Amino acid sequence: MVARIVKASSLTRSLNYNEQKVQQKCAELIHAENYPKDLEHLSFHDRLHRLKHQASLNQRVTANSVHISLNFDPAEKLDKELLRAISQSYMEQIGFGDQPYLVYQHHDAGHPHVHILTTNITGEGKRIDMNNIGRTLSEKARQNIDREFKLISPENKKLQQAVIQKQMDETWSWNDLRLPKVRYGKTPTKAAVQKVVAYVMNEYKYTSLPEFNAVLRLYNIVADRGEKESLMYKNGGLVYRVLDDEGNKIGTPIKASEFYNKPTLKNLEKKFSVNEELRIPRARHIKLQVDWAINRHANLANVIADLHKESISVLARQNSEGRIYGMTYIDLKNHVVFNGSDLGKEYSANAIMERCGINREKQIIKTFIKKTRQATISSQIDKNDQKSISDNLEISESKILPKLLEDLMRTDLYISGSPHELLDEQKKKKKRRLGHRL
Repeated sequence: MVARIVKASSLTRSLNYNEQKVQQKCAELIHAENYPKDLEHLSFHDRLHRLKHQASLNQRVTANSVHISLNFDPAEKLDKELLRAISQSYMEQIGFGDQPYLVYQHHDAGHPHVHILTTNITGEGKRIDMNNIGRTLSEKARQNIDREFKLISPENKKLQQAVIQKQMDETWSWNDLRLPKVRYGKTPTKAAVQKVVAYVMNEYKYTSLPEFNAVLRLYNIVADRGEKESLMYKNGGLVYRVLDDEGNKIGTPIKASEFYNKPTLKNLEKKFSVNEELRIPRARHIKLQVDWAINRHANLANVIADLHKESISVLARQNSEGRIYGMTYIDLKNHVVFNGSDLGKEYSANAIMERCGINREKQIIKTFIKKTRQATISSQIDKNDQKSISDNLEISESKILPKLLEDLMRTDLYISGSPHELLDEQKKKKKRRLGHRL
C-alpha cells in the first residue's frame, strides 16, 4: 500500500472532486465515519455540512481540508468491506480515528485505491498537527496495515515508487483531466490520440485552431497545419502529432481524415463560429477569477498558481526572442477557451503583465545583468580575456533576459537575494552622492 496526504483550503472543492467521480460512475461512497446518519441517508449537504461545521470551530486555520489516497498493488483483490477496514485502521493509526471522514472507492485507474476526505480540526476546535505526518505516523501505519491485512507491500514486491506515484498523479491531478495524457510508446498512438481529439472537439468551446491546440497540449497532442509555404497548409490539410514532455513533436503524424470523427480543419472551422456564442456566458467567471487572483497577489507566478487551483489553466505564448505576446485561458470545469484579448483589453498579455508589475521585475533583471558584466570585466584578468568576456556577455543578454522573465512567469524564483540587494545598493550610492554634494 502507498498513502498520499494532501492539505488544502477548500473542503467543498475536495468533496466535489469525489462527488463528480461518483456522478461519472467512476467512484462510489463506501463509508462515512462519525456522522450522525447512516451512509444511505446522507445527502450531499449532510456530507459537506458535517465537515465544514467542525472545521469552523477554529477560524485561524485556513488549510483545514485533508485529502488522503490509499493506493494498492494492481494484483490486489479488495472488496468494499476490506477497504473500509483498512481505511478505519489507517485513520486510527495516524490520529484521525475520532474525526468525521468519508471514504470513496475509485474505479478510474489500473490499481485499486480509495480517497478519504476529512478535516484536521477536532471537535474541541484544536488543530491536529500534521507536520511530518507522512514520516512519523503514515509510513508506520502503512507497514502495520501491510502486515495485518497481508497486502503486497512495495518492499516485498520491489515496486518502484516512481511508477506508483505516476499512477496516482494521472488519476488525481489538479485539473482533473477526463482522459490521461498520451505517452508515446506506452499505448497505441492512433487510438489514444483519437479518443482525446474526439473528446476535446465535442466537449470544449473554442473559436480558433490555436485555442483548440491549447487544450490538446494538456494531453500531449497538437493539431499541425505544417509550414505556411507547404502544400498541406495551402490545401487546408491537418495532421495530429504526439508531443513529449518538453513539447517536442515525436512519432509519425496522423492525418485528420484517418480518424472516424473526421477532425479536419474544415469541420473544426464549422465549430469555431458556433462556439463563438456558446462560450460567452462563461467569460465572466474567468474574468472574476483573474481579477480576484491579481488583487490578492499582484505577482504573475502566484496569479497563475491561484487560477490553477480554480481549474483555470493559463498558457503564455512567446515569440522567438522570448517576448510574451499572448495569453490563453482554459476553463477546465466549464470547458471553454478564451484568448486574453477576447475577454477585454485588461486581460491581454501586456495588460496582465503590467498589472502584475512585470516591467519593474524586468528592469531589476537588467540592472543585475549590467552589474554582473561590470564586475566581471573589472576583475584582475588578462585584457584579451576581458574583451572576450565582454563580447560574450553582450551577446548573451538577449538570451538571458527572456529566460529569466520566463522563470518569473513560472515560479517565484528570483536570483538569490538580488532584487533586494540591488535596491539596497542603489540607496547606498544615492546617499553617498548626496554626502559628497554637501
